[in-house]
Amino acid sequence: MKPMRTVLVGSCVLALTYGSARAQQITGVSGSPGATTTIDGKQIPPDPKFGGVIMEKASESKPWWAPRVVPPKGAPNVLLTMTDDQGFGAPSTFGGVIPTPTMDRIARAGLRYTNFHSTSLCSPTRAAIITGRNHHSVGYGVVGEISTGFPGYDSIIPIEKGTIGTILKANGYATSWFGKDHNKPSFQSSQAGPFEQWPNGMVLDHGFRS
Repeated sequence: MKPMRTVLVGSCVLALTYGSARAQQITGVSGSPGATTTIDGKQIPPDPKFGGVIMEKASESKPWWAPRVVPPKGAPNVLLTMTDDQGFGAPSTFGGVIPTPTMDRIARAGLRYTNFHSTSLCSPTRAAIITGRNHHSVGYGVVGEISTGFPGYDSIIPIEKGTIGTILKANGYATSWFGKDHNKPSFQSSQAGPFEQWPNGMVLDHGFRS
């Protein structure tokens, strides 16, 4: 079981829980199916080189499995909450007049990002925050319903511009997305797919989209 869970919800960052990461941790016998390892989290891990031995005879060969990447002990759970049509100064979490005690408690245990710039539209803002990139560079110059077939406006997030789910899953996290999405092309919004732009297609284990 993967103990960590990441939740991506609905469009303005609220809080990220934070904890200290430790040195690389390895469990199990190296090369066995049950071995695990942690990584430094600075990049998506490349496919490891085969560590066994291949000879002419199977009896003289040595099998090897790559260790499964898992979060290190003490790794934080990550909760990214986004809300639509809400001013920066609305919740008490950021000094607003509306009491939001639960969000306040979560924020006190995590980090507050106060320099993220909204695009004034929900889909582009969400595309920017989940990829960490300018919304035009990930196909969301506008909301999906009025997308066009031009670069920066086609409502398609390129696979090479990974989301936070891509990064965390590569680091061994279990990932989920619940609530509003509005980041799949409208012409792919059917039971027939294709599903590459749905949460599960963007390397998320579980997803509910609207």
